[in-house]
Amino acid sequence: MPGSGWGPDDLELSFVSVPAESPPRKLRTVLPWLREIALIGIVYVVYSLVRNQFGSADVGVDDVPRHAFNNAIRIIDFEKAIGLFHEAAIQSWFSVGWYKVFNVFYGTAHFAFTLVLLGWLFVRRRESFARYRTTLIATTILALIGFALFPLMPPRLLNASPPEHPYGGGALAIQQGVPNYGFIDTLRDVGGIWSFDSKGLDSVSNQYAAMPSLHIGWSLWCALVIWRFARHRTIRWLGNLYPFLTLTVIVATANHYIIDAAGGVAIVVAGYLIASGFDRICDRRARPPAVVTGIV
Repeated sequence: MPGSGWGPDDLELSFVSVPAESPPRKLRTVLPWLREIALIGIVYVVYSLVRNQFGSADVGVDDVPRHAFNNAIRIIDFEKAIGLFHEAAIQSWFSVGWYKVFNVFYGTAHFAFTLVLLGWLFVRRRESFARYRTTLIATTILALIGFALFPLMPPRLLNASPPEHPYGGGALAIQQGVPNYGFIDTLRDVGGIWSFDSKGLDSVSNQYAAMPSLHIGWSLWCALVIWRFARHRTIRWLGNLYPFLTLTVIVATANHYIIDAAGGVAIVVAGYLIASGFDRICDRRARPPAVVTGIV
């Protein structure tokens, strides 16, 4: 209107929408980390429930040691049948000094290398992080299923007897006439960073979680990540050696049978297939629907 000081341009501007304020940059940076930490926490809670329900912490419940001992004898008989029962011979190749080094490696590298690579993937290879994170989670869950369905007494506990070892199968070995295969309990007799026999760790560890070997599973996952993303050939080949070093350690310390490693390989392969299938489902849902045109 003339003389009112208000015109068409003002009318147009009055209908311009104000964009919603985006979250602070710091919050956008922190949220993905919090989401991944929460997911890892959930996996750990599930692990704890399985461990406490089916592990060595319930040594007096449902005759867990007897089941774990009998499964160990089945594993030994199977390895003998296919010519694979060489754990005691492999352990004899190494000295006490090596046992100490191996025990430290066994108790630290398993977690440290995996977590470092997982964090590196999140920071440097975000576009591929989801698939490999899901692979690791699926691998771990499959291992937990194995621990629950097939508790397995490791070689170092077969002839250990209470009260020397509350989780050992010494009394069962005498009762069933099982020979002493000569395994050394390196964690107890030699030691490392910690002892699974201590009061602080006996309730948060599952000494019958041997099949499949999660040490092998995680080390193979690390090797796959290194081979896929490392730029230098030397680093790639060093990554390939990591699962073989882990295999040597778990057998030389008498924490696993050789066949446990085959189980570890199987759960990684299955975990990767599960993650790949999950990715395909997510991609299919995120893809916009195809527009079908026809002639009228």
